[in-house]
Amino acid sequence: MSQTTLVALAAGMGSRFGGLKQMAPVAKNGAVLLDFSVFDAATAGFDKVVFIIKEEMYDDFKEIVGSRIKNIEVDYAFQETNSLPAGRTKPWGTGHAILCCRDKVKTPFAVINADDYYGRHAYQEIHSYLTTAQGLDFSMVAFDLKNTLTENGTVARGICEMENGYLKSITERTKIQGFKYTENGQDWIPLPEDTQVSMNLWGFTPEIFDVLDTQFKEFYSSLKDPMKDEFFIPFVVDRLIQEGKAKVKVFHCRDKWYGMTYREDLASVRSAMNQMIEEGYYEGL
Repeated sequence: MSQTTLVALAAGMGSRFGGLKQMAPVAKNGAVLLDFSVFDAATAGFDKVVFIIKEEMYDDFKEIVGSRIKNIEVDYAFQETNSLPAGRTKPWGTGHAILCCRDKVKTPFAVINADDYYGRHAYQEIHSYLTTAQGLDFSMVAFDLKNTLTENGTVARGICEMENGYLKSITERTKIQGFKYTENGQDWIPLPEDTQVSMNLWGFTPEIFDVLDTQFKEFYSSLKDPMKDEFFIPFVVDRLIQEGKAKVKVFHCRDKWYGMTYREDLASVRSAMNQMIEEGYYEGL
């Protein structure tokens, strides 16, 4: 069986959350949300985890998160910010973050958000597919919209259209609240509660790095708003699909998602994580 890597996107500053949410404890034993994700990934068979962080986070992140990781190789990559224009502190986005780890990742790999809990089943599905993936043969896990919402504000989700088990298109909606979204802040468009959405759990082969390099250069050379524009991975994937260059196998997960978009989300996340520990689901964490 081929080796596989987990890539955790942890360089975001958590502006809506109000701090470094990647390092906020969510369990009585001090575990952060990433501890649960890495535990699930290792259980599913992943061999290595690479945390993508800002360089200035390294010491604190290694002490609070990295030092707790067991049974899986740990490495770090830095999302460089020297190309940011004056006045901007937010990194260039998820697509750029993945590109920053190309020297650390030589195997098929899964990508996750550091502040999301996906459930063990999702890792099992995508790991199994990654062990035989080649070329631009990618994968993702889709969740029902109703299982991915917070009561504390809007969320961003990739709205997925499927065909015969594969992704046909993905459209990033950055302001979803309840079962509706808005583009202008005034007009709201309904979404069915069982709409399948992306939570940035992707499966890629190393061939994605050349694609990211090419598309990021195009993105950077044609910025419309240097303070806000972001290079999102769904944009990259959708373009490849529309050009007929890649296929993306979709696994439909009906598990409940937990995440920390807002500081107010902490209470429900802590309740859920502690309950799973008490039920023995994370013995040894």
